[in-house]
Amino acid sequence: MQIVIFGAPGTGKGTQAKILSKKFDIPHISTGDILRDSAKRGTPLGMKAKEIMDRGELVSDDLMGGLVKETLENFASNGHGFILDGFPRTVNQAEILLNIFNLLKIENPYFIVLKVDDEEIISRLSSRRACSVCGAIVNLHDIEDPKVCPNCGSVGTLYKRKDDEENVIKNRLKIYRESTFPVLDFYKDKFKIIYVKGTDPIDVVTSNILKEIEE
Repeated sequence: MQIVIFGAPGTGKGTQAKILSKKFDIPHISTGDILRDSAKRGTPLGMKAKEIMDRGELVSDDLMGGLVKETLENFASNGHGFILDGFPRTVNQAEILLNIFNLLKIENPYFIVLKVDDEEIISRLSSRRACSVCGAIVNLHDIEDPKVCPNCGSVGTLYKRKDDEENVIKNRLKIYRESTFPVLDFYKDKFKIIYVKGTDPIDVVTSNILKEIEE
């Protein structure tokens, strides 16, 4: 089972990836995980990426593609599946991933896209708060007292992160639409793309994803 999951910030993509990872007993791989793991293992590509990140620079598409190949190759050789999250983000990366799939003889991956309209995403993300003590991320809609962290009980420690400011969210969504929509267009004639409504309750979204996969 190989899955590539897409979704704008705030669509619940990470939540669904974790659920599917447990359901199918396959690893959930994010680009952040790939970078950290490769650096930790001390692979040549991982060390090169670490040097770039330590300088505060962005890892190039080609280097990121090499790291993705290195990671997926490891799982493919062991006969395991995976859920890939956060790559590809651009058409260039989509072409790189297609080449990786061809090399690893991955022929029928599932491309899952969670659909949530911008207004709902803005509402979700702008209501998020982080705890300065324990680092927990909570939503004001889900907690009883906005002054108390439900995770550690600290009072007055919940704050809004810069990423969750409305103007920042709108810019992130703009970038997502501009970069990721062309990726889906690139793949539409090559693989089946599954679109699932992401505004339903978490268990319903999961059920709909599983139903689409079974079909």
